[in-house]
Amino acid sequence: MKAEVSVAVEHYRYFASAIASISGRSNPIGGSLLFYSLKEPVGVAGQIVPWNYPLMMATWKLAPALAAGCSVVLKPDEATPLTALRVAELATEVGFPPGTINIVPGGGSTTGAYLVSHPGVDKVAFTGSTATGAEVMKLASNGIKRLTLELGGKSPNLVFADANLEDAIPSSVWSIYYSAGQSCEARSRVLVESTIYDDFVSSFSEAANRLKVGDPLEAETQVGSLISAEHRDKVHGLVEQGREEGAEVVAGGQPLEGKGAFYPPTVLARVDNRMAVAQEEIFGPVVTITPFEDEKDAARLANDVRYGLMATVWTGDPARGHRLARRIKAGTVGINMPYTAFPGIPFGGYKQSGFGRELGLETLELYLETKSVIVSTSPKPFNPFQL
Repeated sequence: MKAEVSVAVEHYRYFASAIASISGRSNPIGGSLLFYSLKEPVGVAGQIVPWNYPLMMATWKLAPALAAGCSVVLKPDEATPLTALRVAELATEVGFPPGTINIVPGGGSTTGAYLVSHPGVDKVAFTGSTATGAEVMKLASNGIKRLTLELGGKSPNLVFADANLEDAIPSSVWSIYYSAGQSCEARSRVLVESTIYDDFVSSFSEAANRLKVGDPLEAETQVGSLISAEHRDKVHGLVEQGREEGAEVVAGGQPLEGKGAFYPPTVLARVDNRMAVAQEEIFGPVVTITPFEDEKDAARLANDVRYGLMATVWTGDPARGHRLARRIKAGTVGINMPYTAFPGIPFGGYKQSGFGRELGLETLELYLETKSVIVSTSPKPFNPFQL
């Protein structure tokens, strides 16, 4: 959460400075005609954000819309409305005009659907599950609304035998278990070169077992609770399905007792990429580890899902890293580092991970209309019939 707050601040700062980049263009188009373009706010932006990272997700939506000059109606998830409401209070205190930032808590099927369908909303931005994103598309299509979708992921983490494992193993552990795996870009599928597979699984599982699960207000805690007991049951159900399909549970795999919705860091080995646990977004502290034979096989497995949000490649061969960055179908590819999102770097997905980008200058364009203006500069009377 400390990181989420600091990153949220940086997002606002970035888009405040990005306002200076909003510009049109101009040029003569022949004869006495001149063309120039204007950039104008698209209008009212209806924005829907999920329960994970409630402050950061709201910031990702609010900052570019406000920088483009749009007013915003933002709906936080019904499980986490307080952060967004506090942001609106602070916006009022610092002098945002009334009606610029509007927070409307409520359920997705009621408030969310109404917001997306409302004729006063010109642009919709949604972050959430792929299934819900499909419903948002249907509702937005009735009004031909501009749409941005940042959806689910099943992101691969490729580890080659020539990688620096002292970096790759702890970074791969972090890449799935931070925020208890409740991240759309979590690298939940680890693909490991077969020659180091057994040793990697052993080292990775030992590191996962050492993680401290508990109260997030205690400094030594590394993995906190899931969002709800219902979600924990869903996570465990997928782990059990993986076990039934033949996956080997080498760490975790059972809900923890006591108050909260805790689930231990879980490792599933010997996972075939056709198993449900390798294809479905679990959204919890569960990783699958699958062997590959060579670079071609690694790229095939990495792309063999319906998602394409994030990928990470660990290799001692720089050329291989860049080759795979081109071959993997994902919106962001990290090479020998685990991090995912920074202000100024476009973030978004391929395939069923959605479309449009967050965090970059490209995001501003999603909240702007381009207006073309054509001007006659001739001093003579204009008569088009005498061309």
